[in-house]
Amino acid sequence: MPIKLVVFDVEGVLVPKWRFLLFGASRGHGLAMFVKFVMIGLLYTVRVFSLERSLRTIFRSLRGTELVRLSKVFNDLPLTSGSEQLFKSLRSLGLKTALISSGVPDVFVADLARRLGADYSRGLLLDVTDGRLTGEIGGDVLWDGKMGALGEILACECLGPESSAVVADDSNNLRLFRVCGLSVGFNPDYLIGREADYVINEDLSGVSDILKSGTVRDNRISRSNLIRELIHSGGLVVPFLCIYLFGNFLVAGLLLAVAMIYSVCELLRINGTDVPLVSRITLLAADKPELHEFNTSPIFHALGIAIALLIFPPQVGYAAIAVLSLGDSSASIFGKRFGRRRIPFNRGKSVVGSAMGLVFAFLGALLFVDWLTAAVGAAAGILIEVIPMPFEDNLLIPLIAGAAMYLLRFII
Repeated sequence: MPIKLVVFDVEGVLVPKWRFLLFGASRGHGLAMFVKFVMIGLLYTVRVFSLERSLRTIFRSLRGTELVRLSKVFNDLPLTSGSEQLFKSLRSLGLKTALISSGVPDVFVADLARRLGADYSRGLLLDVTDGRLTGEIGGDVLWDGKMGALGEILACECLGPESSAVVADDSNNLRLFRVCGLSVGFNPDYLIGREADYVINEDLSGVSDILKSGTVRDNRISRSNLIRELIHSGGLVVPFLCIYLFGNFLVAGLLLAVAMIYSVCELLRINGTDVPLVSRITLLAADKPELHEFNTSPIFHALGIAIALLIFPPQVGYAAIAVLSLGDSSASIFGKRFGRRRIPFNRGKSVVGSAMGLVFAFLGALLFVDWLTAAVGAAAGILIEVIPMPFEDNLLIPLIAGAAMYLLRFII
């Protein structure tokens, strides 16, 4: 059945993920509030907190905040690359559009819908007295997820769910993915990546290609992709620094220090203060959605390498770093350029990309260990890269690959 309605999540799809609640809403409330909100976000990400509990905790912490201040924070957020172009394209195709958010207040979602020319909007209901938040929240998107909101919109259009498409990034949208006729993950988390019919990254305008032709267009490697993966593969230098110059402990300490400095620089960049050189490199290497978000990948990359240096025997640790540095980066480059055939349980990964990642991971590990150990480490690392996981693969790949190679010693 042809698609007649396209439904969009808001945070992480149309505006940068976490920028509104974690970085914007907490601004002006002190460092303690910011740290609290970050911890809530982490607990939600790893499924310790439910979405409702997370939102209630955040908005109760914002009790007394002026609604107009929060409105300005949200309206100042940059739109995701390709958003405006996409909505123009959808209107030209005669499609209806809807914005549904569980975390953004309804009045803000309505403003965004007007900016983009969307037909419907639904968001979180805030309790406001004298222009200030009371801390209480409600609405169908909180009680019934987004299904109730979708049902209302479909009823208005006299459509069934099979005539709708959904574009989202996180697991809060899983019920929509399972009932709508078409599902698109945009920079998705591990659950959405597993369930989506299509996965796109970087530019939201790719959604129109899917609706028109059923294909994902972009297989070009941009300059930022290339710089990013060159930096990523540069991790292979670390073992040689350890062997010939500084030793494992000093290099691990330096990596942890660099991760802390980078975190501070990212916080400053997100708040409008660029740090010379560091911010410039970040902007050159970041994907389009990451330009306006706190980019955590380099932090986990440094942590994964540092921990591998500290907990594994030297040669195993070096091989694990090689698996991360060469395997993950080559999988990304080859997958983007040649990865037309997608892995069924993870649409964000391709067969060609993962196969080439396995080859390069093996060759890199072979610099430090025997061929069997290298093969086991490469297979374990690429398996983590392929399987949808709730944790950052830059951290998991060297740890799982290193553990597999270390345990092999006790088996053979």
